[in-house]
Amino acid sequence: MARPRRDVARDAERDQRLMARCLELAVRARGRTSPNPVVGCVITDRRGRVIAEAYHHRAGQPHAEALALAQLGGRAPGGTLYVSLEPCNHHGRTPPCAPAVAAAGLARVVVGQRDPIRAHAGGIAALRRAGVRVDVGVLEAACAEANRPFSTWARTGRPYVVAKAALSLDGKIATRAGDSQWITGPAARADGHRLRDQVDAIVVGIGTVLADDPQLTTRGVRGGRDPIAVVVDSQLRTPPRARLLGAGADRRVILATTTSAPASRQRRLEAAGAEVWRLPAPRRGASAGRVDLRVLLRRLGHAGLTSVLVEGGGTLHAGMIEADLVDELRLYLAPIVVGGPAPSWVGGAGITRLAAAPRWAFAGVVEPLAGDRLVRLVRAKPTSRSRRR
Repeated sequence: MARPRRDVARDAERDQRLMARCLELAVRARGRTSPNPVVGCVITDRRGRVIAEAYHHRAGQPHAEALALAQLGGRAPGGTLYVSLEPCNHHGRTPPCAPAVAAAGLARVVVGQRDPIRAHAGGIAALRRAGVRVDVGVLEAACAEANRPFSTWARTGRPYVVAKAALSLDGKIATRAGDSQWITGPAARADGHRLRDQVDAIVVGIGTVLADDPQLTTRGVRGGRDPIAVVVDSQLRTPPRARLLGAGADRRVILATTTSAPASRQRRLEAAGAEVWRLPAPRRGASAGRVDLRVLLRRLGHAGLTSVLVEGGGTLHAGMIEADLVDELRLYLAPIVVGGPAPSWVGGAGITRLAAAPRWAFAGVVEPLAGDRLVRLVRAKPTSRSRRR
């Protein structure tokens, strides 16, 4: 006998509500779990009452499902377990979750998204073999969005790249005299610090270090932490007394340079606390003699970083975009016009034909931040027209 539509709709609404709670829990650990994904878990009893909640805190620590089940002594007879990502079924730094979930006596497991790493998948199949009912795909798009950095890293081997800039209506990041503090107001800057707190690393070019002497720290965020600072510095021009090198012994600062950079500068910067990565540089083209950004991102990915925030300046933004390495744009737009030969947020030689311009898609609505606006864009899927070019 078919269930009444009202009951089906009520159950679907409950599944979505509890999966949304899983996501609320999961994103609390953004920027802290790499190279693992963010995952949240909720367990209900046989009457649908929430009896346990948990989320994965960091790599090497128990997963969300294990933490939630531990609150119940490993058993939840007749209950339902909601989890934003497929329970793992492989041995890594922690035991697999699927066997523990299967042994908990659950009547049902609800999964938001399948694991994008094939070698880690199999949890759903294992649970079904154990006789547990598994429903997959509740709020799947939202679950995938929460782990966009992890999925990008799993697919490409490099971190998810967010390019961020604060700019005027005409795309300028400073005046022609170099005055850049501040283009946007306090609300936009505070949002930028929240974004820093959620990524593994901040990447800037040497021009930004020499012009602004930034600390590249996270400020004004409760429980915030400073991500790794990465400076793209082809000839190691970073001053040993730069403020980012004085942020404390626990702060990791990487200077990405080329094989031609002077060894004497490397010794001074390492003495100041920097970690120097010598990387190959292209011998030809517009990037000749500069750090190969693709190689840099692959090395960051190999180090387990799944997300980076590129804060410029214009030369670095241009290099990242020209190399097709940017996955998302976060543009903080101020209602001012600068004009003249002031620097733009994207430098470089630029394109000669509009048909060659990189395409982006607006992600959601323009978000007001007091007097400024945040525009978020993601890489557009190639159209039939762009594929023909």
